Amino acid sequence: MGKASDWLREERRKTLGDWVSFCLACGHAQRYFEEYEAELPAACPACGGEMRARCPQCDARFSSAFAVECEACGGSLRPAEAFGGPIRKRPLAGG
Repeated sequence: MGKASDWLREERRKTLGDWVSFCLACGHAQRYFEEYEAELPAACPACGGEMRARCPQCDARFSSAFAVECEACGGSLRPAEAFGGPIRKRPLAGG
């Protein structure tokens, strides 16, 4: 990725949070800052499903709402498919 997309990613993280939590059932995602992790809901506010903010194998946080594998240990964070299609990272505009 180019410098512009790196800058955009860093600005988004400074504003919305460095880490991500997502629902295993419906995919609802929210960004958060480390100091507010204790305030994350255990149940999804959209569907009541389980929210995941850390890898179940190594307890590492993840920074992408599209993560399906842990960057630290390679363990599965969730199924790689949602709503009948694969979960994949989208390139940022202009990147």
